[in-house]
Amino acid sequence: MTSASKPVIIAGPCMAESPDIMDSVAARLSKLAESLGFTFYFKASFDKANRSSINSYRGPGLEESLPWFKEIKAKYGCRLITDIHEPHQAATAAEVFDALQIPAFLCRQTDLLVAAVATGRMVNIKKGQFMSPDSMRNIADKVRQTCEQNDLELNASLTERGTSFGYGDLLVDMRSFPMMANFGLPLIFDVTHSTQTPPTGDAKTSGANRKFAPILARSAAATGCLDGFFIEVHPEPSKAKSDAAAQLNIEQAEALISQLVPIWKDAKKWRELDSKFES
Repeated sequence: MTSASKPVIIAGPCMAESPDIMDSVAARLSKLAESLGFTFYFKASFDKANRSSINSYRGPGLEESLPWFKEIKAKYGCRLITDIHEPHQAATAAEVFDALQIPAFLCRQTDLLVAAVATGRMVNIKKGQFMSPDSMRNIADKVRQTCEQNDLELNASLTERGTSFGYGDLLVDMRSFPMMANFGLPLIFDVTHSTQTPPTGDAKTSGANRKFAPILARSAAATGCLDGFFIEVHPEPSKAKSDAAAQLNIEQAEALISQLVPIWKDAKKWRELDSKFES
């Protein structure tokens, strides 16, 4: 997934709401990737299986949305990534997607991890909000052992997306980045999900403080430990069918990514100097 000379940007609308919404985001970010020189993975979920309320819209499903994703890839040449929630979805999704993502709530589901890794596709695993950074070592070991047992090349990454902090809030511990970077897998920071405020009381959906996205993203980039960033992007976030409070509009995403790429490049150089403090 990664290159020493350029970061990965995983971005797109939270949900595959419609072909038009997907296309409008993919068009702009594909163009930005060419100008700034980052590796672009277009991301949208065909099913949001972990919605807070049973009455919330989950998405179009894999069968209906697959042609939409195929069109994006054919039109813009970008790589594709999506969430899977059950082992049986892995093989079908792998026929179209370049990478499969394991949602944070499911990161410890061994059968799901094994099925995703067995496809040979790149697998991005989100750290559960309930997991400490150090406990993700066990997840990395599951992936590594699965690859060894199936004679597969190790091709996976871990993603930080915040940690539960009391009720109704998340905290991003900057120490988690150097800790998780030591597990031998590329490391991604999920910018927008880290701004979420999980529902409490009678709330039926998650909230978010999207204003903190640039601060968290720039801070994480400056650690020099990251291989890339995950950003939810929607043409009109207020109308989004999921994560409306967290997603950035296209102009905001373009501005933020334009800041992050040069910080990322400089921070990689600083990281080499920081190694003297780690002994």
